[in-house]
Amino acid sequence: MAEPRSTMIDPPIEDLLDKVDSKFTLVTLSSKRARQINSYFNQLGEGLGAIVPPQVTSVARKPLSIAFEEIAASKVRAGDPVPEAEELSEEDAAALAALAEDAGETE
Repeated sequence: MAEPRSTMIDPPIEDLLDKVDSKFTLVTLSSKRARQINSYFNQLGEGLGAIVPPQVTSVARKPLSIAFEEIAASKVRAGDPVPEAEELSEEDAAALAALAEDAGETE
């Protein structure tokens, strides 16, 4: 009988999928959180403190790996509040406003 293949992802993808309802939710949640973690590390020297720091102690240096570890530890869940526009950078807030305008025009 074939043995289960070890994955390169730590935590294993099976554990991550147990925490969310679909693969799409996992991808969306982890990418959103990875962007927040990346922004946090980029603004560290500026002292802004508007973005939540990583919620787990990790040896991983990549934001996506840290986001996966947070999901596996149930520190981040689908449906958690999205940061308000004041917490976003000016560039991200402008992009969000542009998306809202585009969505209003297509309806």
